[in-house]
Amino acid sequence: MFRHRWFDKSAVCVLVGMLVLSAPANANTSYRAGVNKQFSAWLKDLRKDAAAQGISTARFDRALKGVKLNWKLPNLKPPGRKQKKKAPNWQAEFRSPGPYFKQSYINSLVATGVQRKASLKPHLDAIRKTYGVPPGIVLGIWAKETSYGKAKLRHNAIHTLATLGFMSERPAFFRKELLAALKIAQTKGIATSKMRSAWSGAMGHPQFMPSAYLNYAVDQDGDGKADIWASVPDTLASIANFLKQKGWSGNTWGYEVVLPKGFDCTLEGPDKRRPISDWVKRGVKRTFGRTFSPAQLKQAGSILLPAGTHGPAFIALKNFYVLKEYNESDLYALFVGHLADRYGKNRTFAGKWDSVRGLTRGDTLDMQKRLVKRGLDVGGVDGLIGFRSRIAAGTYAKSQGLKPTCYPDKALVNHIRKTTPL
Repeated sequence: MFRHRWFDKSAVCVLVGMLVLSAPANANTSYRAGVNKQFSAWLKDLRKDAAAQGISTARFDRALKGVKLNWKLPNLKPPGRKQKKKAPNWQAEFRSPGPYFKQSYINSLVATGVQRKASLKPHLDAIRKTYGVPPGIVLGIWAKETSYGKAKLRHNAIHTLATLGFMSERPAFFRKELLAALKIAQTKGIATSKMRSAWSGAMGHPQFMPSAYLNYAVDQDGDGKADIWASVPDTLASIANFLKQKGWSGNTWGYEVVLPKGFDCTLEGPDKRRPISDWVKRGVKRTFGRTFSPAQLKQAGSILLPAGTHGPAFIALKNFYVLKEYNESDLYALFVGHLADRYGKNRTFAGKWDSVRGLTRGDTLDMQKRLVKRGLDVGGVDGLIGFRSRIAAGTYAKSQGLKPTCYPDKALVNHIRKTTPL
């Protein structure tokens, strides 16, 4: 009997390859199907919590109808899977500070801001009268957050917060924010479809998290709703209200200064705040030949060195730390204050930013752990180089006979590793 061979080696290879390639895909599909079941159960529990907080089941069901997990969001922590080791974090706040203040970017913000300041003058004047916050500061935050409202908000806040509340590094935080967003829909007359946000759930022009909206958003235009997505007056007044509630008082955030040669950089920080007259006695001067007025000399301020001795120096007033309530980064607060100043006179810093290589977040965490072991206060082992970490780095350098710069670099981190084993 004749047996027909209808296949050849190449066909077999293709078939085997297809089976091998499909196996991981099928496993991943099965895994995600299981996660989706867990997500459905999580939503049922959330529905009960929402009802206990006065959110109607009808409102809940409409807001979360068709919700799906967004696997493209960053920093997810899916259940039942080992979290991948993170790559070094090179976002702006972790790099060398100088590039954060890119002049072409600031100049573009200044040009637009000057125009907006003029066109919105009646609103800004009314906001200043009510909340006591200068127009430049309000505009500066608006500019930094969403480029005066031009930034595209690509996410539905409800759906994004549902994913983050279910499987992120901070699920409790985002679950709470999701319930706050549902409360906005229930009590403030804002449709959930209108709640556009960044990937983090930060909403509207001022990038308020839902809980911040409930606490600080105001209706400035008088239409009965605090609309931070479409109303510029509401946006600006809400920013000003936030700052007022956090303690803003007066007209400015601080001053750029020149430090005398040999100034101890570990004198930085709000816990060393003193009258500006005391700093002047130590040889601290204003930039561009300016002098402090008698009233300014009485103000209490602290030294601010975002890049240690590798960059400009400042005297920060209480309002600088109010700006940090909006965003905890020193660079963010300085950017907003500096931008506000430049709406009046577009002049960059007198001091220069040295080109210093920033650390990865992992390097910073490692350094902080070792400095804490030596009994130094780093302000929290979080991978962020705040003023306490800068002071601790400077204190360590002095203890080792090194020249303190109060800005840690790779060489200092390696020195700390050699002297301070974990």
